[in-house]
Amino acid sequence: MIDLLQITNDPALARRCDALPGMRLFVDLEVHGKAERQAGRNTFISTHRLEDVGRIKSQLQRSLLMVRVNPLHAGTPDELDAVLAQGADWVMLPMFQTPDELQAFSRIVAGRAPIVALLETAGALQSLDDWVGTPGLCEVFVGLNDLHLSLGCRFMFEPLGQGILDQIAATVHARRLRFGFGGIARLDEGLLSGRDVLAEHVRLGSSAVVLSRTFHRAGAAASVANDFEREVSALRLAEQVLAARVPQKIEADRLRTVHIVSSVAMSMVLPTSRGMA
Repeated sequence: MIDLLQITNDPALARRCDALPGMRLFVDLEVHGKAERQAGRNTFISTHRLEDVGRIKSQLQRSLLMVRVNPLHAGTPDELDAVLAQGADWVMLPMFQTPDELQAFSRIVAGRAPIVALLETAGALQSLDDWVGTPGLCEVFVGLNDLHLSLGCRFMFEPLGQGILDQIAATVHARRLRFGFGGIARLDEGLLSGRDVLAEHVRLGSSAVVLSRTFHRAGAAASVANDFEREVSALRLAEQVLAARVPQKIEADRLRTVHIVSSVAMSMVLPTSRGMA
């Protein structure tokens, strides 16, 4: 079962997620440089605060709480101390470029919590072999929003269509670590549909994906109270169906996804230098 990551600082939503199997709650404290990197894009810019870590942790009985901190900086030791004191189960480091940055982060964490490396820069991609053995690392999560910008791609899912994620997944799995990537929309929505994205997660042996904001938009005839749970249930059913595919179907689905990604990318304008990570 793939972990469904829900970014939230809402205690009521955290309780709803905790009642479902395979959810991971995600408090996002990253603010350094993020607004500038993603200026003009319809992406999530967090307003979460340190105290949200404890607020969300207090609502959870079975789900893990992951906290994304800021990129490595002078205040990282104090930030980690505060986050761990409030009960974070896992900590995520974003926007690192070199093995030295992740290894320094690992020394600061000092075994107090598992580490998730957020691979979202060209530098981190190119040096993957040199940092994937970092002590304390439990998961490599590929952040497609920033990675595709860093690589000069037009469309967020181009690294998937180009086979880059296949290479990352193989390296990560060889180390017996968890692997995840990107976000997912509702099953039949998105330029690359949620169903197609989920198929690639299953094919690549992914352990984690972020639920997009579309999961919190009730349909015209839907009950607002149950819409989120219904959409998550549909995702879980689709995950089971996709896991049962024969090899020929898996390959046909992969090739169709490559074609869709290429077609969408060709229709898009290249990102400007201001948007590059």
